[in-house]
Amino acid sequence: MLAIKKFAAIDIGSNAIRLLVSNVIVAEDREPQFKKSSLVRVPIRLGADAFVGEGIISEANVTRMINAMEAFKLLMKVHGVERYKACATSAMREAANGKEVVGKILSETGVTIDIIGGKEEAAIISSTDLNELIEGDSAYLYVDVGGGSTEFTIFSKGEIIISKSFKMGTVRLLNNKKSVNKEIFANVEKWIKKNTKDLKRVSLIGSGGNINKLFKMSGRTEGKPISFIYLNAQYQFLKNMSYDDRISELSLNPDRADVIIPATKIYLSAMKWSGARKIYVPKIGLSDGIIKSLYNKSL
Repeated sequence: MLAIKKFAAIDIGSNAIRLLVSNVIVAEDREPQFKKSSLVRVPIRLGADAFVGEGIISEANVTRMINAMEAFKLLMKVHGVERYKACATSAMREAANGKEVVGKILSETGVTIDIIGGKEEAAIISSTDLNELIEGDSAYLYVDVGGGSTEFTIFSKGEIIISKSFKMGTVRLLNNKKSVNKEIFANVEKWIKKNTKDLKRVSLIGSGGNINKLFKMSGRTEGKPISFIYLNAQYQFLKNMSYDDRISELSLNPDRADVIIPATKIYLSAMKWSGARKIYVPKIGLSDGIIKSLYNKSL
């Protein structure tokens, strides 16, 4: 017998809010298959509120979030979603009125939002299907770059060795002073070098909207990695273009055209500090982890 279940994940990030609807195909004597059915992305940059000044989510953005949740509810109804989970990350964690906003959205829309910590975020992301990618005798540094934070997880011999979340997100880096960013990068460099020094042949696994875009721009076929040399050349190319040219010449979305620079720098830095020469891009992230955790009833 074949059964198809529909689950949805709402990822409320610092740069955008996403709704992922997935089909989970369950058959006897086979591992369940997770197939993405629909992905909707709304560019509400909460980090621009949370990481500056008093750190308050503006009324305008609260209204936009309420509208987004109402729209997501209708989309989930149309798709026939049986279970969903909404998780908010770095921006909502740090916003002075984060809990208040969550309460208002619940009363206005009926959507319950869980504000999750950095460790929980890393754990959910790490629960995604990496088995096809991870070779038993190899070491990997998994890097998930978001708008407010970046989650790092080290795998060796198929097992998670250590995981840590750093306040090193793309939106945050754009708003921080250079001296603050320098200190953050120094802390991450120390952590990566310390935890990869005894590992051989480290490769990176990258997730997040920016590395997905970079991978698409590279023209690589699915499963093929991007080299450090290519990524560095792309970084220099993007840096030398103006924000307007990145939008008009490369067709980048306005909310992607600025954050792609600090994102690329994070991936390149992680490769340099771990000694990795290639990065795999399996197109997985928090939303995928939420779907899998919903199916496994661990959320």
